[in-house]
Amino acid sequence: MDKAGSEKSIIALEGWLQTPAGVYLRAWEQRCLDHLTADIFGFNAVQIGMPQLDALAANRMPYRFLADRKVRTLIDAPRRPVSLTCDPTELPFASQSMDLVVLPHVLEFSPDPHQVLREVERVLIPEGQVIICGFNPTSLWGARQVLRRVGGTAFLPRTEELISMPRLKDWLKLLNMTASQSHFGCYAPACRTEKWLERYAFMDNAGPRWWPYLGGVYIVQAIKRVKGMHLIGPAWNKKTVTAPSAVPATNKRRSQ
Repeated sequence: MDKAGSEKSIIALEGWLQTPAGVYLRAWEQRCLDHLTADIFGFNAVQIGMPQLDALAANRMPYRFLADRKVRTLIDAPRRPVSLTCDPTELPFASQSMDLVVLPHVLEFSPDPHQVLREVERVLIPEGQVIICGFNPTSLWGARQVLRRVGGTAFLPRTEELISMPRLKDWLKLLNMTASQSHFGCYAPACRTEKWLERYAFMDNAGPRWWPYLGGVYIVQAIKRVKGMHLIGPAWNKKTVTAPSAVPATNKRRSQ
């Protein structure tokens, strides 16, 4: 897909997020992100894309930014102020300047998701964290998207490519970013109306137990690792070790 096609897909996502299914997705992702970001500390955090979701609402860092993509429709203008507009493949941040980066549905709509992750790795400090939201191809939603290619009706907005969680974790591992937590959600079938989504609400309770990897969306949290680097606690937490006094060796009496 070319750049123009990617921009159309982003606009399609904005419209889809206002549908009952989009509201359902945003509600689950907001709850999960609030839980994950509440205890991540530092100074600088940035959410890239999807301003309809406040991914940093529960985070307490002093500097929290919303970076939006260049495409923006007047109908769906964000309620929150956008700090800056940028291309996710060329982030306007200094290297090792961010403690937390959140990517809500950025990779599957990017023509170069590998470059997006490389930029994220560049701007993160050592031990910095990234949280990624994505559509799960191995789900009822993903299956509906595959049927679109053979003449079925589309459910999700058109994407560059749906990226599975195992594949994403492999990409992160190549960049020395280790996945620490992962969650699946939105187990209801691909329903377009609020009425049918409510009828299948029981699947959100049963899904994590009976078919945990088949949720319509997933969230992965990863930490940037730096080889040869070890976190050292404050010096006052270390107990002073007193060297043992010298003990004279015992003379052994040889047997005659």
